[in-house]
Amino acid sequence: MRRVEARAARRRGAIAAALVEAGVDVVIDGEAVRVSGRGLRARWWRDLALREAGRTGS
Repeated sequence: MRRVEARAARRRGAIAAALVEAGVDVVIDGEAVRVSGRGLRARWWRDLALREAGRTGS
């Protein structure tokens, strides 16, 4: 169980780091990665890198 929790925490961290790099405000709140920013919804649809943030294929 600890391995699964550790892997999930690393995944949340990777997602948060990728989003910060894309210029989005990020807060990890328990098991959720919460993002905010002006025009975020429109940017989400326009910017593939933002939608794919943190995805590693594994």
